[in-house]
Formats: sequence, C-alpha cells, structure tokens
Amino acid sequence: MTFDRAIKIAPSILSADFANFGQECQAIEAQGADWVHVDVMDGHFVPNITFGPATCKAIRPHIKGVMDVHLMISPVDSYIEAFAAAGSDFITAHVEAGPHIHRTLQAIRGAGAKAGLALNPGTPAEAAAMLLDDVDLICVMTVNPGFGGQKFIHSQVEKVRTLRAMIGDRPIHIEIDGGVDPVTAPLVAAAGADVLVAGSAVFRGGSVSDPAPYGENIRAIRAAAEAAV
Repeated sequence: MTFDRAIKIAPSILSADFANFGQECQAIEAQGADWVHVDVMDGHFVPNITFGPATCKAIRPHIKGVMDVHLMISPVDSYIEAFAAAGSDFITAHVEAGPHIHRTLQAIRGAGAKAGLALNPGTPAEAAAMLLDDVDLICVMTVNPGFGGQKFIHSQVEKVRTLRAMIGDRPIHIEIDGGVDPVTAPLVAAAGADVLVAGSAVFRGGSVSDPAPYGENIRAIRAAAEAAV
C-alpha cells in the first residue's frame, strides 16, 4: 500500500443499508470511494453496538480497496487477531480504551495490519506525541463516538493542525471521523487531514438500486476538500 497525502474519501457503512452490506460496499467503490470505513462499537466503550469480525470477514470479498476498521471497543487487544484475520487493512484503536496503547499498536502491526490511533474530542493532540513512530494513521474524532449523524465539533480543527505539525514528514495519515460534509471537509483538509470519513453525507439520497447520489455526494466532499489544500 503506497502512502500519499491525496484526499481520500472513506464512507462509513454505519450509514449504509445493513441488509445489503456487500452491495453497498461495491456501490460506494464504484461511485468513487477510496476506502471503506467500518465502525465497530461494543456498547461499553461507546453507547452503541454495531459489527464484529464476522461482519468484516463477510464484506471483505466485496471490497476491492482498503478496509479501514475503527475499533471503538474496550478491551481491544484480545480482538486484534480476529479483525486482522477478517481482512482489515487498517485497525484503529482509541488511546482512551486501555492502559497500554503502545502494546496495542504493536499488536496491530504484528498481526499484519496498519496501526491507527484514535483521539476523542476531549483528548489533546499531545497524547499521540510519543507514539508517532508506531502509527500509520491518526483518527481525529470530530464528534463524540457512538452514533452517526452528529454535528461537527469545530474545536477539533486546531487539533488537526497541531498533529500535522507534529507528524512532520512521517508517513502518517490524518483521518477525520464525524460530521464530515462539503462544508466541514475544507476546514480539516486545510489543517492537514487527508482521509475523510463520511457516513450520512455520502449515503444520503441513494441506495444500491440508485447509487448515483453516492457518487454525487463523494465528488462534492472531495472537491470541497481539494479546493482547500
């Protein structure tokens, strides 16, 4: 997987039709999605329950590109092998989810996946400072994790800017998760983000039988972000 800082749109299947995940993954890729983002929630670390490794394994054959798996669960370490075996390209864990995040990141890379580190809105950028050589992606939560469709938290834009300066020339993606649309995408892109997770803003108005709106939504977000870079 070649690293680059070009804008990448990663639709979150949390907003997809749960009865048609395979077709939804195929549809968003055909309409221009770069990555497919899978939000894994446990009802413990966050107040929602979504998918497990079996879902990731089931949709993997339908995804040609990157499957980006975001673990909003605690504990994390005991599930890493299962999500890696399910075909995850990136596995992201929260710095807030356990006492030994460095060990978790090592375990993710040891399982053969790229390691992501997620920061909740109340967690400062400095939490990532000692981990920059152990991560491939930093996910900045621009909503409180748990549910799709929330409003973007604007204070996180400065966090993105701080992280971009901290990262320097390291090959680390900055991912934004929460409230991304054509209005907020340029704010985070200008601050240094390159992977934009969007759920309702991508899936709104479309379906597997009428996927054209997915493409329109993806292109609108991408164009707004690229114009700001």
